[in-house]
Amino acid sequence: QLQLVESGGGLVQPGGSLRLSCGASAFGLYYYAIGWFRQAPGKEREGVSCISSRGGTTIYADSVKGRFTISRDNAKNTVSLQMNSLTPEDTGVYYCAAQIYRDCSELRGSTDYAYWTQGTQVTVSS
Repeated sequence: QLQLVESGGGLVQPGGSLRLSCGASAFGLYYYAIGWFRQAPGKEREGVSCISSRGGTTIYADSVKGRFTISRDNAKNTVSLQMNSLTPEDTGVYYCAAQIYRDCSELRGSTDYAYWTQGTQVTVSS
């Protein structure tokens, strides 16, 4: 059973940056597609970004393209989401999710991921 651990949320001013990190209890996160999702108050959970298993493809929601970057650090067994130029619309609870041996194109939504973090709050406010 894969256990994911998330870190890096917090409060930031508009225009600022945050870096979220997702790690695993067992080695081998490289073999999992990792998705980042977020949920704002009163809204449905939405996909933000995905990186395919074994490196490769990355995808981004239109709302974050050019501002967010997803990446792997295989030596540390982590996947990070670098978030720049944050706006209040980026506020929400952010979740990391994993599914083994998948390309992002195969993962249509949150129900396609088997493993999840508890979520971390990101608040963008002045």
